Amino acid sequence: MKTTLGSASASPGEFDTGRLAVGETRDGSTVGLPVAVLNGAEDGKTLYVQAVSDGDELNGLGVINRLVPQLDPDEVAGEILLVGIVNYHAFQVAEHRNPIDDTKMNRAYPGDANGTSSERIAAATFEAAKRADLVVDLHQGRTSRMINETRVRCGPRHRLHRECLELAKVFGTGYVLDQKGPDGQLARTAPDNGIPTIDPELGGAVGWDEESIQIGVDGMVRVLRYYGFLEGEVDRDLQTRASGFDQYGSPAGGLVTFERDLGDRVERGDTLFEVTDTFGSLKGRVTADNDGVFWRSRRLPQVATGEYVCSVGTDIDQF
Repeated sequence: MKTTLGSASASPGEFDTGRLAVGETRDGSTVGLPVAVLNGAEDGKTLYVQAVSDGDELNGLGVINRLVPQLDPDEVAGEILLVGIVNYHAFQVAEHRNPIDDTKMNRAYPGDANGTSSERIAAATFEAAKRADLVVDLHQGRTSRMINETRVRCGPRHRLHRECLELAKVFGTGYVLDQKGPDGQLARTAPDNGIPTIDPELGGAVGWDEESIQIGVDGMVRVLRYYGFLEGEVDRDLQTRASGFDQYGSPAGGLVTFERDLGDRVERGDTLFEVTDTFGSLKGRVTADNDGVFWRSRRLPQVATGEYVCSVGTDIDQF
């Protein structure tokens, strides 16, 4: 039986690429998201994978770009549905939000087929995601510096929380943020439709970061093996989990010097960063409010008063 997604169509043992129409540009040209279908030679589960729902987050696209050529449909059981670039308009101009409606795409799910540009894209891609048994929505920490982590966004009381955590552990970045996400995220909406979903945040970079991309490729291969798409054994390593998140802004304008690096354990009262003036005189020092893990930081050293500087994952355990 053929598998289709947009104009891509593949019989068992085949792979095909195509476009998924989601509207028109201002000159009337069709907007078609790049999509692919891999229809395995044997029956099995269905996996949906997407990337670049935020237009400047490209590491997920790097994962798809590296992963797909490694997959032989004759060696796959089940179906893999892929959308390589979700936020078409933002990708074209290297911006985070869809410039057509100034919307963050990962707040638009489940979408509206008759709505705004972002709502229409969300509706079309969510229709594909609803066909799957598992969903992996590949992200990164924008262009800031961030550890490689996987986010479980359904919330700890959700009926699929355990299944989402299992998927996150299999993906295996080493760090998991287990915290209910904002409305409109795919990783919140898909579990409400009975589909275990994770949101890997593969580091943070301007452009591509090869180390984070490889971590994502390795994670995808583990998922494919564990859930029976590919043959092979999977070791599930302990993951460091944060259930909370403290964010810190600058107490003054100036230049930031960090006292902690990504992944460092911090204790309450530890200095996270200092702010100096142009000539090195101390203007402010910020300490941790709680024990945790140094999770994310801004990339550029210059800050204004109150501007975001860094984040610490809190309520740490392992699973």
